[in-house]
Formats: sequence, C-alpha cells, structure tokens
Amino acid sequence: MMPARTSPWLSLKNGKRSWKLPASSWSLAGTTLLLPGEIIGCQVQREPPNSTQRYTRWLNQLEPGQLLTQAFTSHGPTVPMPTWFCSRAWFSHVGPFDEGGRGVPEDLLFFYEHLRKGGGVVRVDRSLLVYRYHPAAATHAVLETTIWTLRVRFLEEQALPRWATFTIWNAGRQGRRLYRSLTAESRRKVVAFCDVDENKIQKGFYCHEESQERPKPRVPVLHFRAARPPFVICVKLDLTGGAVEDNLRSLHLREGRDFLHFS
Repeated sequence: MMPARTSPWLSLKNGKRSWKLPASSWSLAGTTLLLPGEIIGCQVQREPPNSTQRYTRWLNQLEPGQLLTQAFTSHGPTVPMPTWFCSRAWFSHVGPFDEGGRGVPEDLLFFYEHLRKGGGVVRVDRSLLVYRYHPAAATHAVLETTIWTLRVRFLEEQALPRWATFTIWNAGRQGRRLYRSLTAESRRKVVAFCDVDENKIQKGFYCHEESQERPKPRVPVLHFRAARPPFVICVKLDLTGGAVEDNLRSLHLREGRDFLHFS
C-alpha cells in the first residue's frame, strides 16, 4: 500500500496496474478531494482496449449520484479497488480485507461494509490508471453464485426496507431468480413483475412453484407502463440498444428513489 505508514492516507495500489501519474501526484489529488469516510477512485483505461467494454464504459460514465445507487449491480464496486484512496483511520474503521484466498471477493465485501458504515464514494473524472485485463486474474475464481448471494442480501439490507412494496422489472429468468432468492418477508413486498414481452404479459402471472406456501404465490405480470414504482431493474444495461434506458426515461423516475438497478 502507498504511501508510507506515517501518512494518514492509503492508496490501495496493485502492482499489476500502471498509474499515469506518479504516486505522489495521485496522493495529492486524493487528499485535496477526500473527506473522512470517503473512498476516492478515478476513471480507467482498459488494456487490451477491447476487453470488458461494457464494464469499462459503466465505470467511466457513472454520474456522481450513481456511485451509490448502482452499488447493487453485478459489476461490483462503482470505483474499482486498484484506484481506491482513503484515510488510514477510515480504512481501520471499516475493517481489514477478508483475505480468505481465491474465491473471496474481498473488494466487494469491503465496499459493502464501507457503505454500511455510511461511507461516501467520489471519482476523479480523469483516466489515471491503466487497468489490465488478465484472463487468469483472481477475480475469475469468485463464483457467480457467491456474488449473487452477497448482492441479494445487500439489496435486502440497504434498499428494500425503505419500500413497503416494489415491482421487479423483468419477468424473465433474472427477475424470477431474484424473486426466488429473496427472503419470504421480501417476497411478500413484490406486487408485480413488469416486462415488454407480450408473451409473458399475456400469461398474466408468475407462480412460485418451489414455495411451501399454500396456495402457491402468484405474482401478476404487467406491461411496464401499467406497473407502479418503485422498481428493481433486472435487465442488463447497455445491451438492448438503449431500449431499457429509453423506457425508464419515459416514466420520469428518479434513480435511488423510484428504481434501482440490479442487473
């Protein structure tokens, strides 16, 4: 970690990444922007340039408010760990990394704990890091099911308590998977699924066949314009030619209050 132990600041630097600025300049940039309780990161340049294009666009194009509201997505931390800069005192307050070895998403666990304790997230809108893609990187050893479980529990803990009811946007596989993964208490808050697929809408409902309840829960499936917010969006962004984004904009909703992305 840089800088030295005597500094009140920490840069969580990874030896496989290349900084475009000297460490001292990056540290200075961080301390001028950072408040206690914040993680600061930056935009990145991916190498090779055509690797993980959707992920890189997401990292570099998030609006300031989305650094918090999009913490539930499958992309993970809204600023990548190799760019993190924070106060030493805050790092100690949040707690050490879980160094359980391969298969442990230590960056996601730390990021979630940071947010649980009221931490903020700031991004320097400059590409200061060359972020190399390695097919054999440790991140690929983390099971998708592990990440999924952590994300669902974080959603239930941090977002769903604010809502008396909500709608799952996507009556397909991912939306149904989220519904089945929720606790019984959270499932009871789901008033509908919504979609644009006429076949799913015409069916009229989704039946939770695995439920032990009798009768088995049947959740209505509506067109998105007939559904009511708040929504948990289970459709991946940047994959549908902007259709999902356009549909959301047409409803004049506010992210964080009226909907959250869980794609």
